[in-house]
Amino acid sequence: MTHVLGIDIGGSGMKAAVVDTATGDFVTSKHRIKTPRPATPEAMADVARQLVDHFEWTGQVGVGFPGVIQNGIVRTAANLDKSWIDVDGDRLFTDACGCDVVMINDADAAGLAEVRFGVGEDVRGVVIMLTLGTGIGSAVFVDGQLVPNTEFGHLIMDGEIAEDRASSRAKDDRELSWEAWGAEVRAFLMEMDKLFWPELIMLGGGISKQFEHFSPYLEGVRASVKPAEQFNRAGIVGAALCPSTHG
Repeated sequence: MTHVLGIDIGGSGMKAAVVDTATGDFVTSKHRIKTPRPATPEAMADVARQLVDHFEWTGQVGVGFPGVIQNGIVRTAANLDKSWIDVDGDRLFTDACGCDVVMINDADAAGLAEVRFGVGEDVRGVVIMLTLGTGIGSAVFVDGQLVPNTEFGHLIMDGEIAEDRASSRAKDDRELSWEAWGAEVRAFLMEMDKLFWPELIMLGGGISKQFEHFSPYLEGVRASVKPAEQFNRAGIVGAALCPSTHG
């Protein structure tokens, strides 16, 4: 069975669709329910159950979560509720949904989708996915294998946190031109170059759709830099791929 229900948890909404993990295609239309406030484990598990019920789903479920996930345990939850810390998310969602549920960091999920079905497909060596949004999410792959829970957005550059300089939020908050913001992104990508020697850096997040506006200012980055192709599908597709990565 290659069909898996993927759930992408965001700060404002929880979105789901059934995905054919052999092709990356949606088998159903996407369904969205507003993220509860406060975003406690119990409240969000109830929304996950509603999503499962909506699709009348009984198979495997993958969940992309905005935080560090270690063996199903939630270690960070910056944009949700602090009560998530150290919760066994796999067990919580499995019990609530009545299905086998596996969780993964949301940026790792987006990266999985892009490496399997996007610009990172069949690229050997080190590949880095960066999602430029409210913060900077990151995912690292070595010969297609995920190295989970990297947090490159928290890298310190010239005394500042990288995502305070190179996220799309930073562009908006500081009212930066494409050229000025492109220079900040370039500096960040050159740090990635220096530390990891990637073959490819994939840029995701909504702003990646406007890649042509800032790509001229990325000259000097050694790695190949390309915009992601999966866009807002990546979180759901990558979440659906997650159970297969856990055997």
